[in-house]
Amino acid sequence: MKSKQLLDLYSDYLLASFGATTATGLSQLVDNLVSHDQVTRFLASETPTAKDLWHVVKPLVRKVQSKTAVLIIDDTIEEKPYTDENEIVCWYFDHSKDRSIKGINFVSALYEANDVSLPVGFQVVSKTERYIDQIHRKRNAALLSPKMKFADNSSNKQSKTSCRLSLSCLILGLPPLRT
Repeated sequence: MKSKQLLDLYSDYLLASFGATTATGLSQLVDNLVSHDQVTRFLASETPTAKDLWHVVKPLVRKVQSKTAVLIIDDTIEEKPYTDENEIVCWYFDHSKDRSIKGINFVSALYEANDVSLPVGFQVVSKTERYIDQIHRKRNAALLSPKMKFADNSSNKQSKTSCRLSLSCLILGLPPLRT
C-alpha cells in the first residue's frame, strides 16, 4: 500500500474511532490487509514538512485563486501543562489568557478564496537559545527565546518587509531570505 493510501486510511481510522487507537487495531479492522508493522513503519517514517504540504495543496490553490483571496496567518499554543520542557514544549505568552502557559506553539497559514479554505503552511516554533534568570540564578523556561527573531517596530521599511518575507518563508518551509 502506498504512503498516500496508508495516510488516508490511518486518518479515517483516527477520525472514526471513539476509543484508543493502535496499529494492531487498524490492522484487525481491515482484516489484516495492512499489517500492524506497515502502520508502525509508516508512523515512524520521516515527518512531513510545510514544503510537503505546499506540494500537495499548490494545484488546489491554483484552481481557486482569485484577486480577492486572503492569506490568514495564525499562531496557536497547544497547552501541555504536564509535559516536561524541551525545545518545543516550553513557556509562551498566550495573549488570549494574558499569561504565560507551557505548551507547543505553532504558526499556520490558511489560503482562503471563493469560499474555499486550504492549509498552505505550518511551522512548529522551537526555542533554542537559553537564558539565565538573573533574579533567581537559574535557567528559566519562560525566558527562552525563539530561534527565529523578527524585526522590531522601527520605521525601517526594508527591515519590516524582510520580517514579513522571512515569516512567509518560515511558514512555507523555505530557506530564510538573506537581506
